[in-house]
Amino acid sequence: MLIRYFLWHPLTPRPLRFSRTRYLRHWTIHRAWQLHQAQQRRAHQLELQRQYQAMSAACEELRTAAGDGGRLFRKSMNKKGVYTDLVPIEYGRLQTEGPSKEGWNHEWKRMEKK
Repeated sequence: MLIRYFLWHPLTPRPLRFSRTRYLRHWTIHRAWQLHQAQQRRAHQLELQRQYQAMSAACEELRTAAGDGGRLFRKSMNKKGVYTDLVPIEYGRLQTEGPSKEGWNHEWKRMEKK
């Protein structure tokens, strides 16, 4: 019975059928939600842009006006130790998204307390 249901049942639900006033209400709420989300995205983008410009200004200040000829800027931009053998550090962590190679360890037992 369930097999027939899932074989012939459409993946997308049928479209909503509203009366004129209910559709207008639905559209108004949906549009207001879309505008709210767009406003939040815009505020987030502006905050990221502000942070980026502040970092850029700080780097430019270190590079030109620190009084040491840009030595502090060069030291801060040094990437020594970030990459080991030209492999990004993120790939050094254990990858746990996939299944383990051994599967389930049936021999494992909890250590007894002494």
